[in-house]
Amino acid sequence: MTKSSTVLDFNEVIHGRRTIKKYDPEVKISREEMSQILKEATLAPSSFNLQPWRFVVIESEEAKEKLIELAPFNSTQIFTSSAVIAVFGDLQFTDRADEIYGKAVELGYLPQEMKEKILSTVAPLFDRFSIQEKRESIMVDGGLVSMQLLLSAYAHGYATNPMAGFNKDKIAEAFGLDASRYIPIVIISIGKAAAESRPPVRLPVHDIAQWK
Repeated sequence: MTKSSTVLDFNEVIHGRRTIKKYDPEVKISREEMSQILKEATLAPSSFNLQPWRFVVIESEEAKEKLIELAPFNSTQIFTSSAVIAVFGDLQFTDRADEIYGKAVELGYLPQEMKEKILSTVAPLFDRFSIQEKRESIMVDGGLVSMQLLLSAYAHGYATNPMAGFNKDKIAEAFGLDASRYIPIVIISIGKAAAESRPPVRLPVHDIAQWK
């Protein structure tokens, strides 16, 4: 599959994106294009830019067979998709703080003294968090990057389906991650849609928003 050259208007992306359960199994997404989709997804904001998200791209038949044991009710999405992206949050996300802010200094985005000030306050702050507080922070950031991934995929011409119905207690270990460190957030199937999806119905804004 060659890299898509389609560029979509933002309104076309947000109005056109659908949740798709069946894909063309003959369409494969190259590692280059998948990497680009993930790169665009990670432009999403995160708390103090610490980017706690981590991804496992499940694309081989062997890996899909392993996943289906953990998500048996999502077999169509898993088997027909080009891949399923498992999104995790890293509880040790402050470990990369020096690398992230150091790169910002190197690129001229941040003065060295500001980097030192941030690191002296942010890392100790998060290190004092309880596991539950870290999980809550990760889930917010993980939700942001996951939504951006759906939009990026659609802009590249692919359909997606975010899924929460999987064994969250076993998925990290099943794919070689430390379950005490990596928290599963969502799994997302991605591929070329093989079926249409009906337009979504959304609640009107006046029913769900308040102005004070």
